[in-house]
Amino acid sequence: MACPPGAEGWWQQGLHSPRLMMAACPQPSTMMPPGQILPPLLLLLLLLPLSPAAPCSPQPNATRFVCTEPTLSTFPSGLPLTTLAISVEFTALATLPPTALAGLPWLQELHLSSNRLAALPEALLQPVPTLRILDLTNNLLADLPANIFTSTGHLQHLVLRGNRLQALQPSWFQHLPHLRWLDLAANALAEVPPAVFQQLRSLRSLDLSKNRLASLAPGTLAGLQALEQLDLEGNRLGTLPPAAFAPTPALRLLFLQDNELQELPTGIFHPLHHLHVLDLARNRLRALALPPRPPGPALDLDISGNPWACECQLLALLRQAAPRLTATRDTLCASPPHRWGQEVAVLSQTGDTGCVPKGDEQHLPDP
Repeated sequence: MACPPGAEGWWQQGLHSPRLMMAACPQPSTMMPPGQILPPLLLLLLLLPLSPAAPCSPQPNATRFVCTEPTLSTFPSGLPLTTLAISVEFTALATLPPTALAGLPWLQELHLSSNRLAALPEALLQPVPTLRILDLTNNLLADLPANIFTSTGHLQHLVLRGNRLQALQPSWFQHLPHLRWLDLAANALAEVPPAVFQQLRSLRSLDLSKNRLASLAPGTLAGLQALEQLDLEGNRLGTLPPAAFAPTPALRLLFLQDNELQELPTGIFHPLHHLHVLDLARNRLRALALPPRPPGPALDLDISGNPWACECQLLALLRQAAPRLTATRDTLCASPPHRWGQEVAVLSQTGDTGCVPKGDEQHLPDP
């Protein structure tokens, strides 16, 4: 092929760069047949560096999938059959298709906390009958489908903390015989239906803290004979049913702080022979009721932040039960006037209380 006009002049002027000359006058040995010339756009794409893989791409044969990409808005697909645990958290995920978990029959853990989920499809959990842990913390769920848990009979941990639930449906808890941990804290629950947890015979921990509960209906805790920890902190409870804890004889830790309790029914804690921690801090209590003294270590008791009436009955009770008081500097007498501001623990431990023994109790001296 002849060189274009003027190419010889470039050579004579010393402009004999091989790259320039090849561009001006290609040699026959470097020419490609017309049918094999690459389009310019394709050639440019071949020369560009490869872009990084899409975020949160599943890996073949992996057993755990983790994604915390803030911009993720679609649940990842193509997860391998070997997946045992999924963690998609702190993303923009707002919806889930009914088939999101299809093809994952061995899945045991599903962590979907801190997303934007406002609803769940009723068939979501049907493909994962071996699921043991479900964490839906900090989403926007105001309700759940009635039968969402009918196929998850092996579920052991269910966390619904930090959503917008206003009511509990009994159907949610009818097919969870192995559930051990139920967290319903920080929702908008104003009541708990009687016997709603009746079928949860394996439950060990129930968290209802930071809701809007003003009362507990009789029978609320029915069926929870294995329950060991109950958290009712930060509600609006003004009183409790006399037999509130009769269905929970195994209870070891009971948290009732930051409510509006003004009085405790006589004997309310008598069924709790195994109680080791009782928190009644920051209520409006003036008189105290205590469970039987447990064998072994003394009861850890927080009664700070209440307006205690430091009369003989309270002081004698504390002396006989000998609980291990916490936050003693904030556990002060509000009455009678001559004991206002004094530490309850100090008064209960000193012999000079102004009371005289009379049987197993103490009373003010007779006039």
